[in-house]
Amino acid sequence: MNVSDLDPFGQGVARHNGKALFIQGALPGERVDVTITDDKRNFSQAKVKRRLNDSPQRVTPRCPHFGVCGGCQQQHASIELQQQAKSRALARMMGSRETPAEVQEIISGSPWGYRRRARLGLNYHAKTQTLQMGFRKSQDNELVNIHQCPVLVPQLEALLEPLRECLSGLKAVRRLGHVELVCADNGPLMVLRHLDALHDTDRQKLERFSHSFGVALFLAPDSETLTAVGEDEPCYHSDGLRLMFSPRDFIQVNDAVNQQMVARAIEWLDVQPTDRVLDLFCGMGNFTLPLALRAESVVGVEGVAALVAKGEYNARHNSLKNVTFFHENLEDDVTRQPWAAQGFDKILLDPARAGAPGVMQHVISLAPSRVVYVSCNPTTLARDSEALLAAGYQIRRLAMLDMFPHTGHLESMALFERI
Repeated sequence: MNVSDLDPFGQGVARHNGKALFIQGALPGERVDVTITDDKRNFSQAKVKRRLNDSPQRVTPRCPHFGVCGGCQQQHASIELQQQAKSRALARMMGSRETPAEVQEIISGSPWGYRRRARLGLNYHAKTQTLQMGFRKSQDNELVNIHQCPVLVPQLEALLEPLRECLSGLKAVRRLGHVELVCADNGPLMVLRHLDALHDTDRQKLERFSHSFGVALFLAPDSETLTAVGEDEPCYHSDGLRLMFSPRDFIQVNDAVNQQMVARAIEWLDVQPTDRVLDLFCGMGNFTLPLALRAESVVGVEGVAALVAKGEYNARHNSLKNVTFFHENLEDDVTRQPWAAQGFDKILLDPARAGAPGVMQHVISLAPSRVVYVSCNPTTLARDSEALLAAGYQIRRLAMLDMFPHTGHLESMALFERI
């Protein structure tokens, strides 16, 4: 079997009986003997029995857990091959079969030590009386006991073993849910989900760990409550602004790519001092606040109330008075929402994986000269872009965002300009 391509999920692609065959672990240019594991009408899946040659773009995975842990799928492929494969997939999805779109740019940072946030599952193994801490297996709920993770920022990777030792010594070790690690610009933090009230001695051990390793501690007895043990509020910087956030707020995991993404969006929108800009699905203002440094006024609309409150707080904290945030569900009828009747020169959208079908027609009716769409799902980007193209917009720029190297996540951004 000759492998001809790599899909975004790290599977080699071949042809078998007239249909696509996806082969886990195989790379383009390799010849492999395979076992078919799933044979469907339009495609099949297989695993490698024997590899007859190695692709020159095959590399040795850096992580000892690769192949078992479900976090990464592509550490066996060079970063150049990963980026090429994702760019080709994006070009196919954004164009037609006959005429793929052109991906003009790959926005990337370091392929290692980039991840500033991780959620680690915790499970006490009664038979061995040890605490397992790690990520889930691929297509399995079983935990992989992680001892190192080279995609984590070094400050977080260095915490893995001392954190495991600390948690293993708690009286509540059998009743822990998960631990989340975040590397804020003012230091790392951890959120511990515990299923029962913590004994005083456990709190003391956690506080000693917090002080010893300079980690801000947050305790979560349930999914709604978050108790800070200390006073530092986490923050990160974007375009010279200091943005405060709660450990449960969404922030982009890859800081280097986020910084470039924000700068590119501002550049593509060509924001002028007289512009009124609309930022839909704005979160806590990752784009909104940098846009406000350049525009006459910016409106941010977001469906999560806590993020709207944090955006307003950060606007005040950074002395930005030309920003207005609205808490609105953008899947509802947006034409009745208070921001909808305003006029806007430029629009930015950064929706979740479901895309923005509920607002596309209203975006068109507002007739902005430029639209930047930031996407974490190229399938919904392609779908939503059809409305803009049908309304007379053209794709002027298309970039692949390598936000999650070694994984199957394909993120992108596109600039649409009215003809």
